[in-house]
Amino acid sequence: MELGKSLAEARRKSGLSQEAVAESLGVSRQTVSKWEIGVSQS
Repeated sequence: MELGKSLAEARRKSGLSQEAVAESLGVSRQTVSKWEIGVSQS
């Protein structure tokens, strides 16, 4: 399973929003979204 799909699945199972994950990691919600859909940031 791809990392992004694993992240999205784990986040949903934990009942967390992308915003909550982003805040805890110190990144933007858009960054979490891009990770989940597999868009790379250069």
